[in-house]
Amino acid sequence: MARGWSAALVAAALGGRGAVVRADEASHQYADGEPIKLWANKIGPYHNPQETYNFFALPFCSDDDLANVEHKWGGLGEVLEGNDLVNSGLDMSFKIDRAEPVTLCAIRLDADKVATFEYAIRNHYWYQFYLDDLPIWGMVGEVAGDGAPSEEGGADGGADARAAAAAPPAAAPATDGEALMYTHRRLSIAYNGDRVIQVNLTSEAPAALVEGAELTFTYTVEWHPTEIRFGKRFERYLDYEFFEHQIHWFSIFNSFMMVLFLVGIVALILMRTLRRDYARYTHDADADDLDADVDESGWKQVHGDVFRPPAQPVLFAALVGAGAQLCAMALAAILTATLLTLYTGRGAVVTTCITCYLLACLVGGYTSGALYAQLGGRQWTRVLLYTASLFPAAVISTMAVLNAVAIGYRSMSAVPFLTIIAMLLLWIVVALPLTVAGTILGRHLGGAADYPCRVNAIPRLVPEKAWYARAHVLVLLGGVLPFGSIFIEMYFVFTSFWNYKFYYVYGFLLLVFAILAVVTVCVTIVVTYFLLNNEDYRWAWTAFLSGASTALYVLVYSIYYFALKTKMSGFFQTVFYFGYMLLFCTALALMCGAVGYLGCAAFVKRIYRNIKSD
Repeated sequence: MARGWSAALVAAALGGRGAVVRADEASHQYADGEPIKLWANKIGPYHNPQETYNFFALPFCSDDDLANVEHKWGGLGEVLEGNDLVNSGLDMSFKIDRAEPVTLCAIRLDADKVATFEYAIRNHYWYQFYLDDLPIWGMVGEVAGDGAPSEEGGADGGADARAAAAAPPAAAPATDGEALMYTHRRLSIAYNGDRVIQVNLTSEAPAALVEGAELTFTYTVEWHPTEIRFGKRFERYLDYEFFEHQIHWFSIFNSFMMVLFLVGIVALILMRTLRRDYARYTHDADADDLDADVDESGWKQVHGDVFRPPAQPVLFAALVGAGAQLCAMALAAILTATLLTLYTGRGAVVTTCITCYLLACLVGGYTSGALYAQLGGRQWTRVLLYTASLFPAAVISTMAVLNAVAIGYRSMSAVPFLTIIAMLLLWIVVALPLTVAGTILGRHLGGAADYPCRVNAIPRLVPEKAWYARAHVLVLLGGVLPFGSIFIEMYFVFTSFWNYKFYYVYGFLLLVFAILAVVTVCVTIVVTYFLLNNEDYRWAWTAFLSGASTALYVLVYSIYYFALKTKMSGFFQTVFYFGYMLLFCTALALMCGAVGYLGCAAFVKRIYRNIKSD
């Protein structure tokens, strides 16, 4: 594997040079003339975000120049994101200009190098640098005649600062012109006191790729002061015009109004219907009314079966517990991201999600344990293991396929073996014990079956229903409104993840999360009440799947987004895109299914509270 991650860990344990990180890089404070390092991260085709390789996968320098390349290793989240920082070799010092071009290295072009560079240029390969934890982007080269100017990874040339810095420079479509390689990098760095504030990279001096010719890579560095405060330096990377566009505000307002309308309509219909039903069922009717009651139907008729345990209670309890755990994780992660600027750190969001997921194991174990106890289950080992491993098994199986593809392509997206071992240890040492503790607490504290109606010994027959009242139709219809409340936000989330934008509007995401939960509960309650009115007491799985069906519409939308909103291509990117989308939709299905069922369970208990068992 190109990264050599395991070798670096050994070097770190032995006190090797690759593991040393200067204190000034951690504090972001430098003395005048102090050396400062420019770290190279990754390189890959612009339109395929996940297809990334080590920066020196392209033969920029000779093997002798790369013999003792220095690595900077980050945390677990940074490794999982496919980051691997290596010293670019540029000799730089704080506030020291290098106006004359400095030679970095020179290479002699042979046929293989010419073909490699030409392939990269025609496929719009971009690369990423980091200076004092500030990202910088640039293009490898250009195709003559495409009209593209010198590529910039900053805010020079009159371009808007945020738009220029928020992503790698967009590449023009490939043409039949000559492929030209950028051989000079001009770094323009702004500072305020002893801190780095802005970094701009301009790629210049395009050179033809001629076999036998020598390419010399050079760079210049210029420093200039700025009044921008250190706490504001990352704002130039945030695309305010995109995320805070009027359509985003309008979608939030529209979803909020839909929630108010839906909650009001559901409350009105259900309150009036239930009040009328209660009055009819508890009224001291005369003889004519009694004759009429013999033929009546409705949700009251199934009171002796409505609290019957669903099929596959172990699996059902585990799925609800896993969904509750993911809900707790998502809520905690969004709240943390709302309070902190996680987008400024490499891998910070991934690390936060992993931490919240591990801590939320207590919630998942408690939910599944309490529910399984209420269902009268006895197979506690199975329900515990299912709760702890269902979603991780889906992640492991999907990542195994993606990792095999990434290793075959020698991509940085491949997860190192030691990282896999670390994740497995976290599951064994943290996740499993917390799930056990949660299951025990749920069994003893929340496992009382406080059902208002007694369950009959013999299940009643379920009458035939019209096609539109059947469970599978109700399940499919149940996901329409929840998806409608979030699909605009899905566009912003997808665009952020797949198009190099920093997602920072976590307040919006928190509001959409709450809207999704409320809409899912309301719609699932309507589906459940409709099912019970048709004398079908098998509501538990229907309620869960009705909420989970939202993920089906998100999956369909992801196919539309891939086909019409991106320019992704190739086997590697296609596999990674749909692999990640399947994982996302699986997590969303568990979350919405758990929310829908738990909301319906409270509703069903409430409406049968005044119904006396026969």
